[in-house]
Amino acid sequence: MTDHTVRLLRTDEHRAAWNLFRAALHVPPGTDEEWDRSGPGHQDSRCFGAFGPDLIGTAQSFDAEMVVPGGARLSTGAVTGVGVRAGRTRRGVLSALQYAQLADFTERGVTLALLHATEGAIYGRYGYGVATLAHQVVVNRARAQLRPEVPAGGEVTVSGIEEAAPRWPGLHAATGVGRLAAMIRPALYWPGFESFLHRQSKLVQTAVHRGPDGEDGYLLYHVDRDAGKLQVMAFHYANPAAFAGLWRFLLSVDLVDEIVLPMRPLDEPTPLLFTDPRMAKTENSGDESWLRLVDVPAALAGRTYAAAEPVVLEVHDRALPGNDGRYRVGPHGAERTEEAPALRLSVDTLAMLYFGTWRASALASTGRIEVLDPAASAPADVLFSTRESAWCGTFF
Repeated sequence: MTDHTVRLLRTDEHRAAWNLFRAALHVPPGTDEEWDRSGPGHQDSRCFGAFGPDLIGTAQSFDAEMVVPGGARLSTGAVTGVGVRAGRTRRGVLSALQYAQLADFTERGVTLALLHATEGAIYGRYGYGVATLAHQVVVNRARAQLRPEVPAGGEVTVSGIEEAAPRWPGLHAATGVGRLAAMIRPALYWPGFESFLHRQSKLVQTAVHRGPDGEDGYLLYHVDRDAGKLQVMAFHYANPAAFAGLWRFLLSVDLVDEIVLPMRPLDEPTPLLFTDPRMAKTENSGDESWLRLVDVPAALAGRTYAAAEPVVLEVHDRALPGNDGRYRVGPHGAERTEEAPALRLSVDTLAMLYFGTWRASALASTGRIEVLDPAASAPADVLFSTRESAWCGTFF
């Protein structure tokens, strides 16, 4: 017996859920102007509320897609706005919201779910696992010198939010979706993103790089003159020349001592640009996004695998038991099977393996995978391996 109920919210209840989530993050209620900007980013029939009897918790999502190994784009529920009112936490409200949302994803045929976790000990119990990693890069602008062979790049133009905002969707579609685990941002993503930028106390600028074939890179940044820091808030590019050209621009900005880029992919070659690679320091490595395989058969079948001997996995999913079973994974794909399993794992661990961020042997060595056939870990390492590190690149 619980003291709360969960249901989908009506559109006229979205603002109350938005303010509840802000309160959970210790942020005051939003103004009318802020809601006018943020409201269009709340998708209808995607926001759950818990009542007891008033609104005490919320969890929402929006429809997106993710790039999986091999380049396919799979349907994804981008989970956001998860919060429980102070005084009602740790009483099953969050679990009820999570299970309702997962059931809804399943009913609608969503393959993956993705979120950014404010706390690391919560979402594993609902089948999410750390799927992408990132780190912060800090460059000493005064001392950093580009190597002579770094591409010259093209022209860079700069504009403010009002002028640049209508161009962001096209720029991102052209430059931000070519990497493994990238998110294909739907149209309703952008109002909330713009609202977030308007809340910044600094002047946010957009720099766009143009190469021989047109616009092929962009970044968003602001400068804290008192601290002498240029903070990069987005950085996407389609080719090495755009990457180098945007870095030439960053190094040209005056009144800056440090250039700070949070949450960058682990394999981005920023230090290799400079004569002294130590001028680009990496720090604050950690989880970027958490993945949930809502439809395990579809998720496994939707990606490609490297060449190795097939391995049979036995998967357990306590929240969505329809995913339970054995799957034969090989270089020609994945499918259900009745063969004896070689590796046994939970669905959250499978999510950690899915993008190649973690090796099966490493997960086995820490007890996350039960090894039934000792010869299976090595081919599993190869099957799930990828050529680049997975990176979502979209915060929501």
